[in-house]
Amino acid sequence: MTMVTAGELLIRTLARAGVEKLFALHGAHLETLFQACIDNDIAVLDTRHEVAAGHAAEAYARTARKLGVAMITAGPGFTNVITSMANAWLDRTPVLYLAGSAALRDAETNTLQAGIDQVAIARPITKWAQQITTADQLPRLVAEAVRITTGAPTGPVLLDLPIDILTTMLDEDSVPLPDNLLLDSPPAPTAELMDQAINLLNRAERPVMMIGGDVWASHGEQELIKFVEQTGIPVYSDFAGHGVLPSSHPLYGGTFHKMADLEEPHRPDVILILGTRLGLFTLGGTDILIPKRARLIHIDVDAKELGKLRPVALPVAAGSREALRALNQIARETQWPDFSAWQSLIMETKQKRRARFADAAARKKPPIHPYQAVSTIIESLPRNTVIIGDGAESYHWLNEVIAQEQGGGYLTHGFLGAVGFGLGLALGAAWAHPGRPVLCIAGDGAVGFTLIEFDTMVRHKLPIVVVVMNNSSWGASQHFQEIVSGKDRLLGTQLSTTRYHDVAAGFGCYAEEVTELEQLAPALQKAFASGTPACINVIIDQEPLPPEVGLLMQRH
Repeated sequence: MTMVTAGELLIRTLARAGVEKLFALHGAHLETLFQACIDNDIAVLDTRHEVAAGHAAEAYARTARKLGVAMITAGPGFTNVITSMANAWLDRTPVLYLAGSAALRDAETNTLQAGIDQVAIARPITKWAQQITTADQLPRLVAEAVRITTGAPTGPVLLDLPIDILTTMLDEDSVPLPDNLLLDSPPAPTAELMDQAINLLNRAERPVMMIGGDVWASHGEQELIKFVEQTGIPVYSDFAGHGVLPSSHPLYGGTFHKMADLEEPHRPDVILILGTRLGLFTLGGTDILIPKRARLIHIDVDAKELGKLRPVALPVAAGSREALRALNQIARETQWPDFSAWQSLIMETKQKRRARFADAAARKKPPIHPYQAVSTIIESLPRNTVIIGDGAESYHWLNEVIAQEQGGGYLTHGFLGAVGFGLGLALGAAWAHPGRPVLCIAGDGAVGFTLIEFDTMVRHKLPIVVVVMNNSSWGASQHFQEIVSGKDRLLGTQLSTTRYHDVAAGFGCYAEEVTELEQLAPALQKAFASGTPACINVIIDQEPLPPEVGLLMQRH
C-alpha cells in the first residue's frame, strides 16, 4: 500500500488531461501541488503577481488551443486573480483556476485567509465553481472540472482546495484516476440547415463572412480556407479570429471595424456570422457594420447568442469546425456566382483605408505619430511573431495594421476591456510556443500594472519584446475627458514621461528609448537579436485619436 497526498492525485489527474505546463504563484496552501508537479514533470511558470498567472493561463489556452491552468493561493491570491477569471468568462477561454483555501476545520475561526467565500465570489464569473470537501473525490471532481472547462462553450472553472483536503494521505490504489478527460464533440448542424445556409449565400449579390475565435479554437482553419476558396466569399474577422484566414489572402477584408468603410449601395446583403458573438466588436445592434437589411446566418455553439441583438434569418447552434465541414460538403457540389467585382470592391476599400493615413505616415519630426509607430513595428517583426496588444488606445492603432498568417497569433482585448494584461499574456504565449518570437505592444498606462513581470521573463529566460507606446497619458481616458469635459478640465488622466526601459534594464532586460521614427526598426532588430527579454520605450504623440475609437463613439 502506497500512501500519497490528495494533492498528488490532483496533479496526476491533470497529467492525464494532457496538462504539461501551468502558471502559479506559491502559497503555503498549495505546497502539495507544487511538490507533485516536480514528481510528475509538470513545469510551473511562477509569476510575481497572481493576475499575471491567470492572464498567462488565458494566453496559453488561446494560442495553444489547450487547457490553461492557474494555481493561486488563498485569500488575496484568489482575489488578485478575479480580473483574469472575469476576462476568461466573458471571452469563453478554457482556464482551470486552482485556488487554495483555509482548512475546513477552521471554518468560522477568524483564521488567516479564511474569511471569504471564494466559491460564492467566483460563481457569477465561471462556468462552475466548487469547493472540494472529500479527499477521495478529488480526482473525479477534477475530471468534471476539466470537461466543463473545455466543453462547448468553453470557459473558466474554479476549484476551491482546502489545505487539509490537499494534505490528506490516501492509498493510491483506493482512488482510481479517471480516463478520457478531454472531449472533442461540439454540436454539429443538421444537413437541412446547411442547405438553407448555402442557398442564402448562393443567391446573395454581396455576401461576406464574419468569423470569430471559435473557428481557431475548434481547429477549423483548414475548413475555412477550403470554404472561402470554393465559394469566393470575402471574410472579415474579430480579433480572436484574426489570422485564421491569412492576412495575405486575397479574400481577407480585415478586422470587423473595417466593414464600416463599405458604403451604400455597396454593403453586404447576406452575412454568415461564424463562431463569434454580436456585441462590442460588432457595435451592438447598430447598422454601422452590419446593415439592417442584411440577412444574417448566425452559427455559434451557444444557442443563447443567436438572435440576441439582431433578427437572424437562419440561427444554427453548432461548432464552427463542424459547420464548415458540413458547408463544404454542399459547397463543392454547388455552382457559385462570379463574385469577382464584389471581391475587388472590398480589396479596393481596404487599400483606400490605408491611404487615409498617408499624412501621418509622412511625418518627419517627433513626437512619433502612433500610426507610424505601429506600422514600423509590424513591418519590422520576425516571421510568425505572436503579437499581444494591450492598452485602451494602443491596440486600436495596432488593429489598423495588424497582419497574421495563422490563427492564435494576435491576443488583445476582449469584452472585459482588461487593460494591463499584456505582460501576463506574453508570458503564456511565450511558454506555449518556445522559440517563437513574442511581441507585446502596451500603452504606458497599461504596462504599469504588471511591470514586475519583467523579472519573470528574465528568471524563465523568455525573450519577450515589449514595446511601450508612451504618450505620458491614460490616452483613451484623456481623450474622453477632453471631448466630454474640455481640455481645461483634465483630472486623473495624465502620466509622467517615465523611463520604462530603465525599469526593465534593472531586471536584466535589453532596453532602449526611441524618440525618432528612424530609430525604431533598428531598436526592434537589436531587441529580438538579443535573445533576452527587452523593453523599447517609444515616445509617441498623444493628440491623434484612432479611427476605431471614433466608431465606438458613434455607437454610443
